[in-house]
Amino acid sequence: MSLRIEERKNIQVSTEEITRQRQFLEEVKQINYQKELKTGRKKLYHLVTFGCQMNENDSERLAGFLGEMGYAETENINDSDVIIYNTCCVRENAELKVYGHLGALKHLKEEKPELIIAVCGCMMQQPEVVEHIRKKYRHVDLIFGTHNLFKFPELLYTAISSNSPLVEVWETAGTIAEGMPIERKNGVKAWVTIMYGCNNFCSYCIVPYVRGRERSRSMEDIINEVRMLGQQGYKEIALLGQNVNSYGKDMKDGTSFAKLLYEIDKIEGIERVRFMTSHPKDLSDELIQAMRDCKKVCRHLHLPVQAGSTKVLKEMNRKYTKEQYLDLAARIKNAVPGIALTTDIIVGFPGETEEDFNDTIDVLEKVRFDSAYTFLYSKRTGTPAAKREDQVPEEVKKRRFDRLLEVQNRISREINDGYMGKEVEILVEGLSKNNDETYTGRTSTDKIVHFKGREELIGKLVTVRIEQVQTWSLFGTLIEK
Repeated sequence: MSLRIEERKNIQVSTEEITRQRQFLEEVKQINYQKELKTGRKKLYHLVTFGCQMNENDSERLAGFLGEMGYAETENINDSDVIIYNTCCVRENAELKVYGHLGALKHLKEEKPELIIAVCGCMMQQPEVVEHIRKKYRHVDLIFGTHNLFKFPELLYTAISSNSPLVEVWETAGTIAEGMPIERKNGVKAWVTIMYGCNNFCSYCIVPYVRGRERSRSMEDIINEVRMLGQQGYKEIALLGQNVNSYGKDMKDGTSFAKLLYEIDKIEGIERVRFMTSHPKDLSDELIQAMRDCKKVCRHLHLPVQAGSTKVLKEMNRKYTKEQYLDLAARIKNAVPGIALTTDIIVGFPGETEEDFNDTIDVLEKVRFDSAYTFLYSKRTGTPAAKREDQVPEEVKKRRFDRLLEVQNRISREINDGYMGKEVEILVEGLSKNNDETYTGRTSTDKIVHFKGREELIGKLVTVRIEQVQTWSLFGTLIEK
């Protein structure tokens, strides 16, 4: 089979282009409708997402396209007519999982030649990955990247009608595409991406290379989306960006993340506002004041520190010192009493000494994070850190990692113990995954709370008295009012 590769740069996404994609959407919809009339069977898709919340939000857009094209979602991969893997390249394990899934699909493709197998997302922005998939996984029909997701209807139509593999990866991004359909997976909480890309180039991170430079959505478009979500009954939104603190800097008109929060705080229907991720170097006093003043902004801040050593932070290109981070955390806690701080930490960055690692432990003890996402450093091809020769041995990384978990788990449990006997307000999200008689919600400080409730409470703010504490969750009794 022939292969067509398209590589484009600096393409601007116009209203006319979005209209053009809707025409392709209608073409695929008609193809599926005609086949459904003949077979009596609706076309099905299976979508697997790896990575962060922004990938999840991208998958909601893909699901929106697929739904409008006449597809229904299925959990059974063997029944699928379209299989899509939306990939992540931040961690090596995620990449290996993708390759494993693709290899397992070879026999299914042989049994069902009309099956469309597509791979998209951050991994596809790496030329060496695309070439590897082209050579080793020839049964893959469609490859596209992060910058041209809005072209999915055209790409899928081409893959279906041409019977030839298609690769279309844009090296750089144009303007942001608005007006794409979306199918949200949760009826209570919704993700709202406010900006794309990253300008920071941390030495361990591949994101700026695969997501491009920072591009902010207009405040008007964001406000309209959040207002619509409020009208649709959503109670909580999470504002997403690789670095939300940089929102508006590319506009050069005074727009800022703090000003956006003040505007969203006025929107009716929305009860809670969360956001991630915040870069410490860009967290301004204006934003701290907005977090203090906005009633709907949750008392929780995810503030990745990554390492406690000033030397390591410099080599990571984080642009702040240990002392500056500690000062920032103290100012936030002083301005917003009771706020919960969570963080990201990388263990075993190249050149990390025992003294450097002890600085990280010291930051944990002084800041007292409610929880931490902890990672063993892994090489990401194309980043400066991957080229360093002073890689930390695996056994050393694992020993330090275990010690880090021991310290953080203790702190997390001590903080949770402080909730015993207290009455907390939670937003009820739904049934517990492990018990069909127990409902689950979260506090403003992002604590998971389980309690016995009723279905009609989903999407409502209720009060629960905490009667049992664990390291990562709380259990309580509903207080009827």
